[in-house]
Amino acid sequence: MFDIKYIRDEPGAFDAGMKRRGLDPQAEALIEIDARRRGAQTTAQELQTRRNELSKIIGAAKSKGIEAAAEMEEVARSKESQAEAEKLASAASDELHAALGGLPNIPAGDVPDGADENDNVEINRWGAPREYSFAPKEHFDIGEALGLMDFETAAKMSGARFVILSGALARMERALSSFMLDMHTTEFGLTEVNPPALVKDSALFGTGQLPKFADDLFRTENDYWMIPTAEVPLTNMVAGEILDEKALPRRYTAMTWCFRSEAGSAGKDTRGMIRQHQFTKVEMVSIVHPDKSSDEHNRMTGIAEGVLKRLNLPFRTVVLCTGDLGFSAQKTHDIEVWLAGQGRYREISSISNCGDFQARRMNARFRPAEGKGTRFLHTLNGSGLAVGRTLIAVIENYQLEDGSIEVPEALRPYMGGLEVIKADV
Repeated sequence: MFDIKYIRDEPGAFDAGMKRRGLDPQAEALIEIDARRRGAQTTAQELQTRRNELSKIIGAAKSKGIEAAAEMEEVARSKESQAEAEKLASAASDELHAALGGLPNIPAGDVPDGADENDNVEINRWGAPREYSFAPKEHFDIGEALGLMDFETAAKMSGARFVILSGALARMERALSSFMLDMHTTEFGLTEVNPPALVKDSALFGTGQLPKFADDLFRTENDYWMIPTAEVPLTNMVAGEILDEKALPRRYTAMTWCFRSEAGSAGKDTRGMIRQHQFTKVEMVSIVHPDKSSDEHNRMTGIAEGVLKRLNLPFRTVVLCTGDLGFSAQKTHDIEVWLAGQGRYREISSISNCGDFQARRMNARFRPAEGKGTRFLHTLNGSGLAVGRTLIAVIENYQLEDGSIEVPEALRPYMGGLEVIKADV
């Protein structure tokens, strides 16, 4: 969400930001709506002021026994005119709010321009893909052969893009979640949260999923939404709040199920666990002072990368170009893990700095230690990591020729000391 005053003051800069997003100029139309809103508000205020004056005149006349028919008639007309002006102002406010609410964040100055993922820029690479004496398989072939990954039964009860994990693979997914949460909380000071998985419209508007991406979400019959990511409830913990500067930063982490309709993904990753309607994710959210958000972005990226390093999973980190940038983000780092079965890197985490974009939508502010007034907070979010995709990476990168899976050393304490997952485990 944008400050209309900024758009009035800097229309050229605003439109330049929209252009980088591939959008036509927006400032002129927004300023026109705002002018109608402000004009109607001014009219209503002037009518109220005039009516107050008339009331004094009428009161003075009555005290002297003088009729004030003309003034009383003007008061009656004034009430009708003010009501109409207030109606016009309200309609223009709603129109402006809707228009602003549908516009994406402006990319940061150092975000590379580009059309799509092919124009993203690699900024880090760690680890080398393993060499195998056999042709590596994809995770679904390995999991199904072990009898621990069942898509067919899941489809009977729920449809496509669901899976049933059992035995050691179910335990490994749980182990990954616990490993990530323990790392985030004990080593990096994030506060673990167990948030609601159902939220109201306002929460999804605050983080930017609504109104533009309603088709990507699941909605209940009684108007709750199932969260697509824990970013939504974690960020909304400060919605409508005014924090003291000394309370910053706030850093949260949560493991939740996430639900996405995958609208527009027909034909993409139809086999396996890459793109599911329901998946587990460990999320990180930071609420920080505006001067600290850039450093916090790098910090969060380092935490997510650290999880993969502990698991000895090769990855690369890219900064997204303007054409691949998410709606609420002003800058995003994507971490892509190597999948041996696919022979390529796939996204496992997106860490985004949203600046004050979400905070404005949520009216989340802080009170500076020095000076008067309040300022909008900066919010950041990132996967730390997508648990299902991390499981896929472990299965594919730690596969053995006989179809079993070596358990990474970092996970063995969470797996009861198990070193290899075999068909009979």
